[in-house]
Amino acid sequence: MTAISSPEGAAVRPVAVSHRVVFGIAAPMTLAHLSTPLLGLVDTTVIGQIGDAALIGAVALSAVLFDFLFWGFGFLRMGTAGLTAQALGAGDKLEQRAVFLRALVMAAVLGLALIALHDLIATVAFPFFEASPAVTDAARLYFAIRIWSAPFAFGNYAVLGWLIGMGRTTTGLFLQIGINIINILLCVLFTLGLGWGVAGTAWATLLAETGGVLVGLVVVALHFGGEFGVPRALVFDRAKFIRMAAVNRDIMVRTVALLAAFVFFSREGAKAGDTTLAANAILNNFFLVGGYFLDGIATAAEQLCGRSMGANNRPSFEAAVRYSVFWSLVLAVAMSLLLFAAGGAFIDFMTKSAPVREEARLFLPFAAVTPLAGALAFTFDGVYVGATWNGAMRNLMLVALACFFAVWWLLQSWGNTGLWIALVSFLVARGASQGIAYFRLMPKAFGR
Repeated sequence: MTAISSPEGAAVRPVAVSHRVVFGIAAPMTLAHLSTPLLGLVDTTVIGQIGDAALIGAVALSAVLFDFLFWGFGFLRMGTAGLTAQALGAGDKLEQRAVFLRALVMAAVLGLALIALHDLIATVAFPFFEASPAVTDAARLYFAIRIWSAPFAFGNYAVLGWLIGMGRTTTGLFLQIGINIINILLCVLFTLGLGWGVAGTAWATLLAETGGVLVGLVVVALHFGGEFGVPRALVFDRAKFIRMAAVNRDIMVRTVALLAAFVFFSREGAKAGDTTLAANAILNNFFLVGGYFLDGIATAAEQLCGRSMGANNRPSFEAAVRYSVFWSLVLAVAMSLLLFAAGGAFIDFMTKSAPVREEARLFLPFAAVTPLAGALAFTFDGVYVGATWNGAMRNLMLVALACFFAVWWLLQSWGNTGLWIALVSFLVARGASQGIAYFRLMPKAFGR
């Protein structure tokens, strides 16, 4: 357990940090995060049973597009978690509620705006991928249906972010698993049972997101005793809204830069043909599983660093970083070893297409090292979000993105091999730059 001290008479609130506390937060959120890429695995596996590489590619492109659109607004989860954790650390119960309501307002406005712009988005996005006509037509159908889930998906970000900030990760786990189980069951029913194809996977996600946010609102309201009880003036306080907007703006730029790398990765795979696109889609799911596994530790860093920052407790903050980095590296090594050992079997399970299986096996070693390459990046994302060092996180992500494109440009003659090397380099650059900057930012944050 971390010792608590009060240097120079500063007001310091106690925050318990230990291996047990880290895992108490990380374990349920690891399971919750793992359930998200499992949706991609299920979608790809279900479509893969049809045996058409074009349909697998359509699901992959659609997933990348929605990753870009929806994860681009993932600041609603991360920003809400950091600000809520700081309010919890400061013991400000009213502000804990106000943060949640501000996040819901942003979620509704941004979700409706995305729906209003969906025709323009489709017109710009699909020609960019330069995929085959069969892939593009199926992906457009998926997009036209799933886009209507935007307000509900963003509302779920707000709910989950608030639960993480409050340290209620077990509740967040049950909500996420509930949403994803419904999604999986409906995906199998609509896609294979009713024969709706890619439209079935889109409808499944739309209905699951809608039900999830309704249940989430009930859970949060019950935590508040059935009512929010926050003055309207506090919810719409100009200074606090500006701070939340600034935090979210920086996280959004960071997230868009992150997704730009993966969108470009998918685009280059699509240009290489349907088989390469499908193989990369399968391997990318492996990376996502590893990443979300590590995200459980990053979530613990978010909550504990944010709470320690709000409590003005530097020893707890430093301990949270040490424990999070240690366990992230341990888990990354384990995940990489698992992918090296069992990746081939996973590929065979996910698709019946022999050419796709052969292509995926060829590039499996690159996918297998991504958890280890990205371990520090995931952990320091959590540290920076909890500390609200969002400007620094944004700038460092842009530097890493420049590294990604530079490596790709130098190795583009290597085809898909060069593309995978660029992705691994991107992950390493993110973690290394954030780790170096941490030692400069942390003393300034506590003024000592």
